[in-house]
Amino acid sequence: MNRELWQTKARIKKVKTWLYAQPLSNPPTMVSIMSNIADAQNLDTQWKKISNLKTQAQVLIFLQQNHISDMAQLVGKVTQIGEDLQTVSDKIKKVDRRMNTLTQHLLQCENFKQHRSVYMKYKQLDPKKRDVFYDRHFEGIRLYESAKKYLDAVLNGRKKIPTKAWQSEQTKLTAERFSLCEDYYRLKDETHSVELLRKGAENIMRESSRNEPTVTKKRDMEL
Repeated sequence: MNRELWQTKARIKKVKTWLYAQPLSNPPTMVSIMSNIADAQNLDTQWKKISNLKTQAQVLIFLQQNHISDMAQLVGKVTQIGEDLQTVSDKIKKVDRRMNTLTQHLLQCENFKQHRSVYMKYKQLDPKKRDVFYDRHFEGIRLYESAKKYLDAVLNGRKKIPTKAWQSEQTKLTAERFSLCEDYYRLKDETHSVELLRKGAENIMRESSRNEPTVTKKRDMEL
C-alpha cells in the first residue's frame, strides 16, 4: 500500500506540475477536451470502442460530481486531490504504526499467558534440578521471560494487562484503515480521470501548435 500511495502521489504531482506550466490565455475548454477523448484514434476493435465509451463516462461523471467546467476549476481539483492524498497517506501510516504496536503487545500477552505455567514450575524446582528442566523447556521459558520484560516496560508500573482494551482498539483501527483505503482508491480513480483530461488537453494543444505555422504561411501568401 505504501508504495502504491507513493506512486499515486507522484502521478498527481506530475499532472499538477503540467497544469501550472500552461499559459493562462485561451486554455482548452472541458467540452473540447471531452471531444478529443471521444475522438480517440485506433479504435479498430469493438472492445476498444466499448472501453473508450467507459472512459468517456468515467471522465464525464468526474467532471459533473466535482462541478468542473473550465481549466481553472480543474487546477483547483488537482491541488485538492494532492492534499487529500497526503492526508490519507499520513493517516494510514499512523494507523499502521499503532496496529503494528498493538500486534506486538498482543503477541507478547499470548506468550506470557501460554508459557507462564512452565516458567512457574521451573522457578519452583530445586536449583539442582533446574538445568535439566531448563534444557527441556528452553524455548517456553525464554519466550515467557522476554514477554514479561516487554510487558513490564509497556505497563510502566501498572499491574493489570489491558488485553481487551488493546483488542478493541485493534478492531477499531482495522475498520478505520478499511475506510482510509476506500478514500485512497477513490482518489486514485480521480487521479486517473485528471490524467485522461491532461492527455486530451495535450492533444488539443499539440494539434493547435502544429497548425499555427500553416496559418501564418497562408497569411503571408495572401499579403
